[in-house]
Amino acid sequence: MATGLGRGVVLRGQVWPGGTAAAFDGVVLVDGSGVVDYVGPAREALPLPELGGPDCWIGPGVVDAHVHLAFGSLDAARAAGVIGVRDLGAPLAAATQWRRPDVAIAGPIVTAPGGYPSQSWGADGFAAFVSSPDEARSVVAQLCAAHVDVVKVALEPGSAGWPVPSPDVVRAVVEAAHDAGRAVVAHALRVPMVRRALDAGVDELAHTPTEPLPEDVVERIAIAGVAVVSTLQTFFCDGDGAGAAANAAALHRAGVVLRYGTDLGNTGTVPGVDPRELDRLADAGLGRLGALRAATDASAQAPGIRHRTGRITAGEPAALVLLSADPIAEPEAWRAPVAVLADGALQVC
Repeated sequence: MATGLGRGVVLRGQVWPGGTAAAFDGVVLVDGSGVVDYVGPAREALPLPELGGPDCWIGPGVVDAHVHLAFGSLDAARAAGVIGVRDLGAPLAAATQWRRPDVAIAGPIVTAPGGYPSQSWGADGFAAFVSSPDEARSVVAQLCAAHVDVVKVALEPGSAGWPVPSPDVVRAVVEAAHDAGRAVVAHALRVPMVRRALDAGVDELAHTPTEPLPEDVVERIAIAGVAVVSTLQTFFCDGDGAGAAANAAALHRAGVVLRYGTDLGNTGTVPGVDPRELDRLADAGLGRLGALRAATDASAQAPGIRHRTGRITAGEPAALVLLSADPIAEPEAWRAPVAVLADGALQVC
């Protein structure tokens, strides 16, 4: 249960401020308003409540750049170390109710009439249909007027041959979203659909593609600066993990930014930080520290995410976790955080 901070709190342990900084034995002092007052070497005892100790680890909380809150618990995710999420597909009425400082929303997924996900898991309001550039511009304008943080477009034929938006429609989606100051995230798992997304100028891929990517497509993604959200573990649970993992490794070698995302709500996912997803990223060439960076500062920079930096910085609002062990050495420490502190509230787990 989250509580107020009173006059503040002191966290002691191995402190990793995030980014390229090295961890050190120190303290983080958070004042009563939830702002980091001090982060640095250990200081003398302060007249404030203390949490942690020499074996504990303090670091930025994780941002999950791909969730579906209609099928997962936001409170459970927060208690398990996730201090920010981006919902990438939900009925608009539900999504707008979830939107708050730690939740970014896309609303319904823009797709062709009868397209993904309307004939599967998203049959009840999860899709917004467009069949022409004019319809695409109108639907995107309506979504932006409802204050979505990002626009998602589906390019998924599936095994059933579902219809997908045509190239001119995808371009209209991107142009309308950019005109409204929104980025576009594309669901595109197969090579032709990835090419279509790139041709249209999308900003991010919602998943690591599962079909083997040719070198020229990997290069195009890198040159365009298109980031990719991982969602690797759920693919392994569905049997498509090997292809996605090989693509993640190739994208990483090419310098593409990989962001942590679980696709919460899909096969094998649970609310909270998933050490398996972090290990999949580590195995793709990022290493465990790189995977942690992908889940903190890289995911905090995902389009639509607000009020998160993925760092612990004096003078900035705290969004951090206290773990019982260093997650670089013991990733399972994420399964049971000692405490989570964000948005001016402290949750001792």
